[in-house]
Amino acid sequence: MNLSDYARRLNFNGGDDRLPPAILMTDAARLADPRQAAGALPPGSAILYRNYGSAARAGEARRIKSLCVQRRLLLIIAEDPRLAGAIGADGLHLTERTARSEGVARAWKMRPGTLLTAAAHSPRALRAAAGLGADAALLSPIFATQSHPGAAAIGVQRFVRWSRSSPLPVYALGGVNFANAARLLQSGAAGIAGIGGWMDMEPRKP
Repeated sequence: MNLSDYARRLNFNGGDDRLPPAILMTDAARLADPRQAAGALPPGSAILYRNYGSAARAGEARRIKSLCVQRRLLLIIAEDPRLAGAIGADGLHLTERTARSEGVARAWKMRPGTLLTAAAHSPRALRAAAGLGADAALLSPIFATQSHPGAAAIGVQRFVRWSRSSPLPVYALGGVNFANAARLLQSGAAGIAGIGGWMDMEPRKP
C-alpha cells in the first residue's frame, strides 16, 4: 500500500465515480511546479492550481492544463472562474470565504460536466458548501501541516464524525501522508488532498 492506494480505496468506498481519488494542490512556496509530484498521482486524479500571487498565473495554468491532458488528470482552478473557463479547466475551487458568494458558484455550476469544490474547516462550512451546490469539500487540517504551522488539527475522530454527517463528499486535507493515511480508511472520506504527501512519493510510470 502507498498513498495512491489509500486514495483509490477511499474514493471507491465513496461511491461517486465523478470525483478524483486524489487532489494535488500547488503552493507558491512548497510546490509551484507540480510536474514531478503529478507523476505519483493515481489515474483520474486532479491538480488544484492555486499560486495566487503569480504574475504569470495564466501561462502557468495553461502549462499545467497540458500536463493534465498528457497524464489524464483533471485540472481544478482556485478562485478564478474566468481563468478556469478560458483554459477549459475541469473544475473550480472556492475558499471558504469566496464560497459565501452564491453568484460565483451558481455561474460555474451552469457549465455541464465540471466540478465545484470548496474549502471547509467546520461542519457549518460543509453545510454551506453543500448549499452552494458544491460537488465536494476539502476539509482541513486533519493533521499538523507545514502549510499552516501551529493551526489546530481536526484529528481523525472529529473528521470521521464530520465527514459521515456531511451532506456532500469530503476530502481529507492537511498533513495526510503514507504514515497516517491508513487511519482514514473507515472515515468516509472521498479521497485525499494535499501537497507534501505526493511530493514524497516516487513518480508512477506512464
